[in-house]
Amino acid sequence: MDPKDQQTNREDAPEAASMPSRRRFVGAVATGIAAGTAATGALAQTGGQGQGSGAAPRKPNHPKPPFPRQQQEWPGLGTKMMPKPDHGETTYKGSGRLAGRKALITGGDSGIGRAAAIAYAREGADVALSYLPAEEPDAREVAELIRAAGRKAVLLPGDIRDEAFCKKLVDDAARQLGGLDLLVSNAAKQHSVDSILDLTTAQFDWTMKTNLYANFWIVKAAVPHMKNGGAIVVTASVQAYDPSPNLLDYAQTKAAQVAFVKALAKQLAEKNIRVNAIAPGPVWTPLQVSGGQKPEALEKFGADTPFKRPGQPAELALAYVTLAADESSFTTGQVYGVTGGAGFP
Repeated sequence: MDPKDQQTNREDAPEAASMPSRRRFVGAVATGIAAGTAATGALAQTGGQGQGSGAAPRKPNHPKPPFPRQQQEWPGLGTKMMPKPDHGETTYKGSGRLAGRKALITGGDSGIGRAAAIAYAREGADVALSYLPAEEPDAREVAELIRAAGRKAVLLPGDIRDEAFCKKLVDDAARQLGGLDLLVSNAAKQHSVDSILDLTTAQFDWTMKTNLYANFWIVKAAVPHMKNGGAIVVTASVQAYDPSPNLLDYAQTKAAQVAFVKALAKQLAEKNIRVNAIAPGPVWTPLQVSGGQKPEALEKFGADTPFKRPGQPAELALAYVTLAADESSFTTGQVYGVTGGAGFP
């Protein structure tokens, strides 16, 4: 993603026209958060730390720019980033909101996908991870965290630019998990190019295949496996609404994903399969250090948000849980922005 993005993994309608649907969505999110809060209260009674007015004030120490100049070969590893991203490894506490569910998460080895995978497992879901073979070290770390939560982890490396692999990926996930209830379509390609004159057809095709074709192929393959109450969450981006000039191809794909989610939600409502998107702003992930941003831009990544920093993947985890949970059963076709105040929706 980009200085306003992520990611990936972001309603063009006038404000007045969108208010009813937004109210419904905010209500659903509030319901989900309330459920999580109730569980947190139970934890507090058994020795957990509370976060209400009676608790000690929280002072999150999230990293802020300037960051060290750095660059990795695509697709990059979170373990090699400076500072290392926070995916909720030591902080996310589950409350059983996804108990017994079976989830496939693309790009689940690092970044936002990794945070979602950790959260889903700690909420009671078994998780299959899709990732590139070069990301195996990060993927194995996530698998151990999933198993430590007492859930099943399935590792499925491969290149989602290939249609046959996408179909096999979904079928293998459903077979090894014993079903498929949840899909997080999160994997993405982003590469900073300042001018359209320098944007090659090969690079454009790579971005389209990863962000659009694969999203279509994987969702299409997943729907037949999903039963009543399934949920699909797509990682869009603030780039869909406020595109950066150096992310011409990437921003197009994110805008298309928003339209995809809104149209597909209407198709699948009769099957009681919900389809929503999360539109991150700037988030500290390997997407940025492996070509998503120029090394010099990384030094001040996220500094233009009201918080003067990028988000950490862990800060998006609850949104992915809420959209997957049954508490959001009336929420579909929505785009939920987690941007740190940097843009829409």
